[in-house]
Amino acid sequence: MQIILLDKVVNLGNLGEVVKVKDGYARNFLIPSGRARRATASAIKEFEVKRAELEKAAAAKLAEMQALGAKLSGTTVKLTQKAGVDGRLFGSVTNHDVANELTKQGFAVAKAQVRMPNGPLKTVGDHAVSVALHTDVLVDINVTVLGETA
Repeated sequence: MQIILLDKVVNLGNLGEVVKVKDGYARNFLIPSGRARRATASAIKEFEVKRAELEKAAAAKLAEMQALGAKLSGTTVKLTQKAGVDGRLFGSVTNHDVANELTKQGFAVAKAQVRMPNGPLKTVGDHAVSVALHTDVLVDINVTVLGETA
């Protein structure tokens, strides 16, 4: 299916590009989330009229996320979980836990934006975690997991 991208999509293209994707990806994800539109002749003409407006909105969103990223950069999140004497957690610290703690600190972050390169954290100590605020804004934060003996 041919679609027009209304936003930058990772590994697919930038705003305004006409790309071919599988039908299910377009119908089930890109179009409902507002990131794309079917590439018909009328849709292409309509997009060209709104192109400057969409580019301006995308630039404003990027600038806002870069400002938030500057504030968030280097932040340390402290979480306490039950742990054994060897430093292994009985459960794990997931992206949901990190997102909740960042929200408590005043940063509006969804759990899908928290990227854990090695999966959930299962040991006590300091860990590096990335937060993807925007497709172009990736911020590294520190997560300190403290052990609580049961």
